[in-house]
Amino acid sequence: MGSTGQRLHVPMDTPVEVVDIDLAEPGRFSPPGSRERIQPHGPAFALVRRQGHPLCMIGGSAADPAELWQTLADAARRELEALSVRASRRTAEAGPRSAGRPGDAPRVSVVVPTHNRCALLRRCLDSLLRSDYPESRFEVIVVDNAPADNATEQLVRQAYGPQVRYIREAVAGSARARNRGLAAAHSAIVAFTDDDTLVDSGWLSALAEAFSTSRAIGCVTGLIAPAELQTEAQAVLERHNGFGKGYDTRTWSLHDPPEDPLFPFTAGQFGGGANMAFRTDLLRSLGGFDPATSAGTPAHGGEDLLAFFRVLVHGSTLAYTPDAIVWHSQRRSMDALATQIFSYGSGFTAYLTAALVHEPRMLPVLLRKLPGGVRYLAARARRLDHDDGAGWSRRLALLELRGMLYGPLGYLRSRLSEREHDRDGRRHGTRRVAAVQGL
Repeated sequence: MGSTGQRLHVPMDTPVEVVDIDLAEPGRFSPPGSRERIQPHGPAFALVRRQGHPLCMIGGSAADPAELWQTLADAARRELEALSVRASRRTAEAGPRSAGRPGDAPRVSVVVPTHNRCALLRRCLDSLLRSDYPESRFEVIVVDNAPADNATEQLVRQAYGPQVRYIREAVAGSARARNRGLAAAHSAIVAFTDDDTLVDSGWLSALAEAFSTSRAIGCVTGLIAPAELQTEAQAVLERHNGFGKGYDTRTWSLHDPPEDPLFPFTAGQFGGGANMAFRTDLLRSLGGFDPATSAGTPAHGGEDLLAFFRVLVHGSTLAYTPDAIVWHSQRRSMDALATQIFSYGSGFTAYLTAALVHEPRMLPVLLRKLPGGVRYLAARARRLDHDDGAGWSRRLALLELRGMLYGPLGYLRSRLSEREHDRDGRRHGTRRVAAVQGL
């Protein structure tokens, strides 16, 4: 089935610069999400490509930029030879990526939920608007989720004008924000990223190309790479729980299931919410994202995993393409890391609970796979005990386990909260109608 994501051997006590290099362009460094030239010094981690196609991520250090580039390129070649990565052979023969002719490119709506983070949002939007995708074939929709003020609205309207559409969603929750964007989308494909990402210029082209390979593909995800590794918390998370899913194209389908004994419940292996796209009509037919599995609710997340699962259960194929690259900025403090790891665990079991609520016919399948799940967690715990950062790994695993135990309760609390919001909305709607009728 191809290679899976690799854990990076990131030093946890030294900041490293994240860079982007291409073996076809000797000596050139770029920062994440940009083609600007930079001259890094000291330790660095590089996403290594060949003619635009990602091959691996590797670290190195040298006294000057020229030596650093050669060090990283040589390390990448050794890594690929040692792993015998099939993707390296594929991309060695592939030509540069192409966005295709404008008339051939499907229209794409890009939805970016945001919450009181104007500086991050500006960086994300600037990277999106540097896309190599035909400008007339995509739109960008910012969904301002439960904002504290009008700063985001002012930024979007004043700095981007008609290039970016602004929508407000008053109720907190990433799923609600994504659903507002889905409802407003005008395109056949709807893509989602977060406000703390930098989008590669070829992101939309790679997503569109993946959809074009088969009408059976209902969802496409892509590579999520770290945008920075400046703090201990960022290094710890990337070392032990990185988002990268590898450098081989993959597909999953119930019609051709993989050997994974937990499939299709291990939805986290399919991708993440910071880098996902759907056929718009399919996602709408599924009812969009479940607001009760959402960051910003008692469930702490899981709406992306649930959407992946439901795409598969309803007979569509899910595809992963490493060429669709998004760079993600992780939280910088250890306290924020602890909260994030707990949320990952809670979001996963909240998603499993929601999966059975939405697809109760899958309960017998889940029960058959539970013993395999227990064995997987036990094996993972043994691997963590032998890791060179075992102390942190055990602490993070314990936090994640606590979140997993809480997740089902969090989902039930979130559903009750959503019902309250819906009842309040209906009451306010009734009052507005009565007031209008009384005029």
